[in-house]
Amino acid sequence: MKETSQQWLVALLGARMHYAVPRILHQENLLKHLYTDICAVKGWPKLLQIIPQSLQPSSLKRLMGRVPEGIPNEKITAFNSFGFEYAQKLRHSKSPSETTQAFLWAGKTFGKLILNQGLGEASGIYTFNTAGLELLENAQKQGIKAVTEQTIAPKFIEYQLLQQEHETFPDWEFPPQEDGFLVELSNREKEEWSKADMILCGSEFVRDGIVTCGGQAEKCQILPYGVDWRFSLPKKPPHRGNLRVLTIGGVGLRKGSPYVLAAAQKLQKLAIFRMVGSLTSIKPGIKSVLADNMELLDAVPRSEIFNHYTWADVFLLPSICEGSATVIYEALAAGLPVICTANAGSVVRDGIEGFIVSVGNYEAIADKLELLATNPELRSEMSKNARQRAKEFTLDGYQKRLIKIIAKI
Repeated sequence: MKETSQQWLVALLGARMHYAVPRILHQENLLKHLYTDICAVKGWPKLLQIIPQSLQPSSLKRLMGRVPEGIPNEKITAFNSFGFEYAQKLRHSKSPSETTQAFLWAGKTFGKLILNQGLGEASGIYTFNTAGLELLENAQKQGIKAVTEQTIAPKFIEYQLLQQEHETFPDWEFPPQEDGFLVELSNREKEEWSKADMILCGSEFVRDGIVTCGGQAEKCQILPYGVDWRFSLPKKPPHRGNLRVLTIGGVGLRKGSPYVLAAAQKLQKLAIFRMVGSLTSIKPGIKSVLADNMELLDAVPRSEIFNHYTWADVFLLPSICEGSATVIYEALAAGLPVICTANAGSVVRDGIEGFIVSVGNYEAIADKLELLATNPELRSEMSKNARQRAKEFTLDGYQKRLIKIIAKI
């Protein structure tokens, strides 16, 4: 594969959008190298593939799902030991402060590990929020163009929104006042904006948050994401019984979980609810309340998510703060009408593919769910619209938009 004059180094903690950005850059002959924390195709994680899938715990299945498909192994460096240590820090964090401290440690350490390897002949650096400052500073000194992707609204905005939720629901999570590292993380984020030549935002909600926090609007480019068509489902025949309502994402205040609970309690005779996501953020007493009112599942491997979309009639995500929630793109591709907030940063149009409700309005959520439960014709129409909308936001479309935008710098 012949390389072009533009060659991007991508620094990616995690497997965001299943490594879509580095894969796209490679397909366009623009990828110099991918640096990541841990993946299944490099180093000691490869040895774990001999364990039969039926014997793998969920955590191992999630690790085995970290495969940067379509990217040659020689273009991948995975800092597996660092990634394992980072995962352990997050797993053993007992408060918001410890979690934020882990984020800070990971961002700084990741940058140093990459710089120790050297930027080589890269002509561009692509980073993600809170995990790229050291690289952006180095790129600026060397005159290398740099992009940072803001995957969620700024930390300051998220903090303000969550503080209100903590005051309303004090029994759900540990209060944000206990997070002594939040200011440092927020300042790190702002420094990244100042060092980057371009800031990619998944939605207007993210861009507006950056501007509110002092970021430069002219640097911001809105880039909605794309959906993997493996999540597409054929039209499902109607089933007997209550409306099936699905929510996927970490259970807690940021995802609007208290409002899902309130809607479930109000619609017990019309709908059944399933919530799938990590339960580590919420206090133990809340788990039992949730389990009494819905089917409550911990985080599942990505390979199993498809089954939950297949089960559902409607997708619900009343988030307080997002970037542009990937699960909503997946739900649209699966033909599910979506109920979400504007803060979810979605491409859903109110009254067409679903409904946009105001943050914290569980009565509006219940009303819209009741409407869909009692009006199968509307549900069918919105399902059809959802599939059509998803076709506008495929990974191919995302690829074209991404390449067009980064070509500007």
